[in-house]
Amino acid sequence: MPEPAPPLPLKEWFNEARHRAIARDLQAVAPRFDRNQFLAATLDGLDQRSLMERLHQCAVAVDASLPGPYRRKVGVLHRLAPSIGHEFVAVFLSDFVATFGLDDFDFSLESLRRFTVFGSAEFAVRPFLVADLERGLATMLRWTGDPDEKVRRLASEGSRPRLPWGLRLTALVRDPSPTTGILDALKEDVSLFVRRSVANHLNDITKDHPEFVLRQLASWDLTHPDRRWIARHACRTLIKHGHPGALRLFGFGRKADVAATLRASPARLTLGQRLTLTATLTSTSPQPQPLVVDFVVHYVKASGASSEKVFKWTEVELPPRATLTLSRSQLIRDFSTRRHHPGTHRVDLQVNGTRLATTSFHLA
Repeated sequence: MPEPAPPLPLKEWFNEARHRAIARDLQAVAPRFDRNQFLAATLDGLDQRSLMERLHQCAVAVDASLPGPYRRKVGVLHRLAPSIGHEFVAVFLSDFVATFGLDDFDFSLESLRRFTVFGSAEFAVRPFLVADLERGLATMLRWTGDPDEKVRRLASEGSRPRLPWGLRLTALVRDPSPTTGILDALKEDVSLFVRRSVANHLNDITKDHPEFVLRQLASWDLTHPDRRWIARHACRTLIKHGHPGALRLFGFGRKADVAATLRASPARLTLGQRLTLTATLTSTSPQPQPLVVDFVVHYVKASGASSEKVFKWTEVELPPRATLTLSRSQLIRDFSTRRHHPGTHRVDLQVNGTRLATTSFHLA
């Protein structure tokens, strides 16, 4: 069988056909729209633009090709929104608001509330928080009661201090307390989509203020399954890095009483091959033990030094004097976020935050 074709780059979401479709739909809702100007602004130099540059250029082209003041243009985009049919492409609607609407604060935030239903406004709301944090968060707190889960999620996701790809909210990195009311209002939301955002927001905060998050979570009733899931997901980075407070919060605070071994197979491999890790844990305790098991790969860098990454393996309760064997297979290949380099890669077995065994594999 022939190999499947590689997926298209994400930037092709904004390809020539997409821009022509947007132009057609804009013409239908705004007869005075200048289609030629829009296409010239979006298609000239298209190949050289990244995904986010294409998204932003689409918003800039809308401003140049639609007549009238800002609010009238937003009205046209509200009529356009239902026809876009692609949640990421629709983000350009909110980008238009962020680019041209900062001077019309309340109207723009209400527009973001409406646009986020079609494509998340999590990036676009952030310049408004930078401009006026208190006013912006007050609006987002009201959004926590919105009937649409996408609006409720925006309240949490848009105010994350370190949202990936998003403008960093330096004030909230320094002091995360202003978003506490938003997170408290959403921690029991009926939507997993919203609760996952709350967990990711808290995980952002742990990178700068772990004790702040742990105090907050310690006040929650973690017997409630939804709250416990949020708390566990929020602390995933802390647990991977063996933070004592996070381990204690979830019952992994005691050092594991186990004898451990770790083996890598094959010992030598090349890119495209699978690495299998096999761990054996033998309890030396007369009591059952809750264990969180991770493994740590020390990736060889181009310089010859190494950089470690912790991977989640499993959580288990090990019976007294019992032996547990775990196996994990992982394809060794390059990603856009990680390039492999030849050399000997060390792998550690981490149990309840302590590294108990080590092995290695050689990448040719």
